[in-house]
This record gives sequence, structure tokens and C-alpha cells, in this order.
Amino acid sequence: MELLQLQYFLTVARLEHMTEAARNLHVTQSSLSKTIGRLEEDLGVPLFDRIGRNLRLNEYGSLFLRRAERALFELEQGKQELSDLSSLEHSTLKLAVTTASKLPNILREFRKKRPDIQFHVQMLATQEMVTLLDRGEVDFCLSSPPIEGDDIECQIVFIDPILVAVPKGHRLADRSSVSLAELRDEWFVGVKRGYGTRDLVDSLCESIGFVPKYVYEGDEPARLSMLVEAEIGIAFLPSTARNSREQIHYLQIENHELVREIALLWHRNRYISRAALEFREVVVAYFEALSKQSI
Repeated sequence: MELLQLQYFLTVARLEHMTEAARNLHVTQSSLSKTIGRLEEDLGVPLFDRIGRNLRLNEYGSLFLRRAERALFELEQGKQELSDLSSLEHSTLKLAVTTASKLPNILREFRKKRPDIQFHVQMLATQEMVTLLDRGEVDFCLSSPPIEGDDIECQIVFIDPILVAVPKGHRLADRSSVSLAELRDEWFVGVKRGYGTRDLVDSLCESIGFVPKYVYEGDEPARLSMLVEAEIGIAFLPSTARNSREQIHYLQIENHELVREIALLWHRNRYISRAALEFREVVVAYFEALSKQSI
């Protein structure tokens, strides 16, 4: 059994389509089919059920997939560990986030300590982020809400109150707080379902008898403040997204503790580089300082 066979098998298993897998691997379809065929011959069992050009993992393939993923995962961890110890090349820290309001400050603090480290950051919905973490394609996730899992380490780093943001000319702009019931007839701007804050707010509003009416739903949380300023709608925004320079007034929510927990996530079984460990220290220290400012 060859390492290349395992790598090809994983790609075909994830895509379940020979043509797409060949394109993804930059090999010819005939070459890929022969490689998978030799692997099945070596194992003595078929790994896929063939349905035209489509493939479906069968019982044998599903069992073997878990072992192959683990084997390649361990080899990749060994490669990363050796690279880290030898320090022959600059590292790249890969991050996935559902909350990014404080990320620029965190990255700036870390860059002061490790200017040699490059970053690659993706803004994703919760399930997309978990998928990348499971595959070992990101080092850390900064998530709200926290995520539990057998292979996921979850450290809550900040408790973030959620506020109601209204434009300065709004009927509530002279108030310091508001009840959720008073917002029943308002129009909202927000992120799409699947983001932690949106799901949390919708659930709480529904529990008291109304469904928020959204005039805008997007996947860029930073855009919401601009929409509130433009009087398109009001928004539920975490306190960490507040900007005193905006023409926005923020109200606390009465009678309900509406907060989001921000958590740092990493894979329990994955090698953590020295740079990644230092990044984790910076994240924890940053939010500890932010918590003290909020008291």
C-alpha cells in the first residue's frame, strides 16, 4: 500500500465523484481510477459502490476511511512538528472565526511578539469552521457560541453582553435600556442563521412570543453597524463590536441576560506549534485585559 493511494482515496471519498476528484488532484481520471483499483486489489474488497460516474462509499470504504484519515493525519502532524523544531521556514498560522470584531487587535498584539509569522484567516459559519478544525486545516477557531466535541478543546475566553444598536435619530435613542417586547414591531439587520449571535437572539425572541423581522441578512457582521447608521434597521450587536465614533446609540436589554460566550477552539490530538502556543497566550491575555476594563 502506497501513501499516494491513501491520499487519492481520501479525496475520492470526500467528493464521491471520480471526475471532480481527478480535477482536484490534477491527475487524469484514468490514472486516478487505476490507483483506486490497485488499492482495492491490495485490500481485497471494493471500497465504493459505482453508480455511473458517481461513487458511494460502501461499508468497507467507510471503515477504511477512518483509518486512512488517522494515518495521514499523524504523518502530517509529524511533518509539522519537524518543521517547527527545525525552524527552516516561516510559519503560517491558520485561523477560522465566527467573531472578528477584536481580531485585528489580537493579531496586532501577536505580531509585536512574532513578526515572522504569517496569518490566514477565514470568516465562517459554525459548522464550516468545525469541519476545517476536524480536518486539521486550521490551527485555532475563535467561536461564538462555544463548541463541544470529542476531539475539540474549548476554552471560554470572554463573556460578551449583547446590546441593541439603534441610529441616533431612533425613537429609543434617548433610552439606556429596552425590553425585548418593545422591539416586536422593529425591522432588524443581522447575519444569516447559523451564526451564534443570530441563533441565540432569535431563540430568545421566539421564547417571548415574536420572531424578529429582518430587512437584511448577510455574512459580514462588520457591515451591520453601517446599516444601522444608515437607518436601514436596528441590530443586536455584541459589546465588543461597539465603536464610539459611529452615529449609533446602544441600549442594554432589560429582564434577560443576553450574552455570548467567546471561545478559543483547537483540535485535541493535533500537534500545536510553538508559534500557535504563543498565539493562544496572547488571545487569553487580551480578553483577560478586556474583561477587567468592562468591570
